[in-house]
Amino acid sequence: MAKSSSLNVRVVEGRALPAKDVSGSSDPYCIVKVDDEVVARTATIWRSLSPFWGEEYTVHLPLDFHQLAFYVLDEDTVGHDDVIGKVSLSRDAIAADPRGIDSWINLSRVDPDAEVQGEICLAVQMLEDALGRCLRCHVLQARDLAPRDISGTSDPFARVFWGSQSVETSTIKKTRFPRWDEVLELRAAPGAPSPLRVELWDWDMVGKNDFLGMVEFPPQVLQQKPPNGWFRLRPFPRAEEDSGGSLGALRLKVRLTEDRVLPSRYYRPLSELLATAVLGPAEEDAASPLAVLEELTSGDCRQDLATRLVKLFLGQGLAGPFLDYLTRREVARTTDPNTLFRSNSLASKSMEQFMKLVGMPYLHEVLQPVISRVFEEKKYMELDPCKMELGRTRRISFKGAPSEEHVREASLGLLTGYLGAIVDAIVGSAGRCPAVMRLAFKQLHQRVEERFPQTEHKDVKYLAISGFLFLRFFAPAILTPKLFDLRDQHADPQTSRSLLLLAKAVQSIGNLGQQLGQGKEVWMAPLHPFLLRSVSRVRDFLDRLVDVDEEEEAGGPARALIPRSATVREGYLLKRKEEPGGLAPRFAFKKRYFRLSADALSYAKSPEWQTRSSIPVSHIRAVERVDEGAFQLPHMMQVVTQDGAGALHTTYLQCKNVNELSQWLSALRKASAPNPDKLAACHPGAFRSARWTCCLRAERSALRILPGTWRSSNCTPGVSWYTDRPWACSRGRQVNKQRI
Repeated sequence: MAKSSSLNVRVVEGRALPAKDVSGSSDPYCIVKVDDEVVARTATIWRSLSPFWGEEYTVHLPLDFHQLAFYVLDEDTVGHDDVIGKVSLSRDAIAADPRGIDSWINLSRVDPDAEVQGEICLAVQMLEDALGRCLRCHVLQARDLAPRDISGTSDPFARVFWGSQSVETSTIKKTRFPRWDEVLELRAAPGAPSPLRVELWDWDMVGKNDFLGMVEFPPQVLQQKPPNGWFRLRPFPRAEEDSGGSLGALRLKVRLTEDRVLPSRYYRPLSELLATAVLGPAEEDAASPLAVLEELTSGDCRQDLATRLVKLFLGQGLAGPFLDYLTRREVARTTDPNTLFRSNSLASKSMEQFMKLVGMPYLHEVLQPVISRVFEEKKYMELDPCKMELGRTRRISFKGAPSEEHVREASLGLLTGYLGAIVDAIVGSAGRCPAVMRLAFKQLHQRVEERFPQTEHKDVKYLAISGFLFLRFFAPAILTPKLFDLRDQHADPQTSRSLLLLAKAVQSIGNLGQQLGQGKEVWMAPLHPFLLRSVSRVRDFLDRLVDVDEEEEAGGPARALIPRSATVREGYLLKRKEEPGGLAPRFAFKKRYFRLSADALSYAKSPEWQTRSSIPVSHIRAVERVDEGAFQLPHMMQVVTQDGAGALHTTYLQCKNVNELSQWLSALRKASAPNPDKLAACHPGAFRSARWTCCLRAERSALRILPGTWRSSNCTPGVSWYTDRPWACSRGRQVNKQRI
């Protein structure tokens, strides 16, 4: 039985944060750590004390993590970022409620002595001789210690306390992975038995030493089962400081899911039962397995259920019949065509999740160019007279600020220009839409037309499709591009307003113009002629979209939905190959454009270059992070491959931020997951100046298989944690905050 766990984390918003800038505001962002390893970073919200992030991550990891922490910082252009505060949640606190945590939590102060990480390996013996009791503590090594020096390393030494006695190890310079292998002996003092405490410190030539962590064992443990193995370092025990809300608060939603996965044969009866249901008639039958599941779920649970069912039926090649079954049930029980698919039914949720799982590459291909233009050009656009800022336009005039009419005309021209590009991209994309999506839409089109054949309902079959494709796919992606991975950062306020106007217009087009002039936003009227002209083009596009061969397999196996040659992830990275000499100057890193597919990791000087170097995915033996001290560079990872002769080669890659690093790690680990002969351990540093920068060992091929934690640091076993961005949940949160 396989065991795994995942953390679903939503960093929603903050409130009442303290001002850190001279302007009386702050530029807050949040980083997410699991057991002191950064796994995600939100966007920076500029000039705000009540930031809204609305970002969501799913971190898949083994069961033995200890703590989840959120740090809020103020980004500074010059100097180090200011730490505002943090929220720490233990694994037990998160797991206490199956529904997870969903609340405002006050930020607490960050104590440097409490920011410890890493583990220490000890072997303790209790001995008796003629002189009395003796404690022998074998201090072997430590790993993944906190960096305390400006170089990104530490100079650690251990101090052992037993009763009134204390002894120290030697100091190992410039490493976060020290190896002492020293045996320290202490004699028992008269009196009651004493606990054993081992402290780690960073030696400093000037000033006081920095605390790195400690472990402590009570006398009972020393007598009954002396410690022997790896132990997690902890801070000095102290009462948790309550800031009383003076540092502000974070609204968080965190849920821990633990899975026990049995062999597939145990799930076969359930899988066959569900498959039989979708392949049969779709009458209103309360005894249907899917009907029962829908009845027992609501809200987020129904969304999770929809995601899992879509994945299940995609894997079985039954996505088309599954969606058709739900559509037939939904259509059969709908009497008013105006309410079709308006509820959060299992049919609506499943179609929405289906588009997210299958159509994201298509979405990027259609919208990426126009969204990039909006961000880069930063044009001011506004039609609402209540929101117009007449001084924002760049027109220079001796007659003073431009009039409201001038701003409206200029904005109308810009909006129609961007909208024209968006509509052109969408209506010209029928042939590029994934075949499995087109077949699902064709089934939807047919079922609605059969249910509402009347002339007055002739548009219902179009609205059923556009309600999903435009209102639940294109419009939300335009409104919040970051949450759909179209941009790395949230839009600034001006660009965000422009995107909102564009999303409103696309939503109106998706409604086929039926609600134009009926709402309160009469200031949108100048756009109505353009929107109405676009509606006929959209109808023609939807006709072409559903004009697909019925014989084509609807919802084939998941691996067939996207060709193996299709790009899974791409972008610029800094690259450096391992060299025999071990020299690694900064200029050894070269900027290359990488593409990852199911078959290969390829790279070239630019996306347009036809000549590319390639690393077969089947040759990958490890994908791990690289310690910052290895090259004095952040956001580094390594890809270890094996050639035909069995020799190992390492390629070092640098990403531009921690989110990009997590996404590349996740994509590479998923792609190489089936590979045999994975490395059990590897180094986090580089082999330079005849030794490893991490553990300082001189043996180039030295690898030790050590019992460790889930962390991806080296000199420890390799692991396969990864992060996901669940599109639907994140999008929903943002749309609720900024309604179209």
